[in-house]
Amino acid sequence: MALKIRLARAGSKKRPYYHIVIADVRSPRDGRFIETVGAWNPMLPKDGDRVKVDADRVKHWLDNGALPTDRVARFLDQVGIAKRDARSNPTKGLPGKKAQEREALVKKAQEEAAAALAAASAPAEASAE
Repeated sequence: MALKIRLARAGSKKRPYYHIVIADVRSPRDGRFIETVGAWNPMLPKDGDRVKVDADRVKHWLDNGALPTDRVARFLDQVGIAKRDARSNPTKGLPGKKAQEREALVKKAQEEAAAALAAASAPAEASAE
């Protein structure tokens, strides 16, 4: 049985609260789980006590092959239970393919307009002399 350490949502609409649970990967997000090992309240301030983790139980499940999700791995790294490498995506802020194509078309149209304006002003200068 493949196990995950993941979040299960609780709380009401627009007031999220998450339980950190050990669950089979095939069970639904808020469905059946094996054990609750912590909680996360994102409504609290960041410098507050947002994450509560039972470190002994998490270590036990990690030793038994449970894999944390990315968000839970961040929490475990903050607590000092598991190490998570920082991720880097340098292309995240770049525009998509279609936006780049539109930008190229706009730039080309601007260059053509500037060239047409320069061509229109050149004969006028020549006739004035």
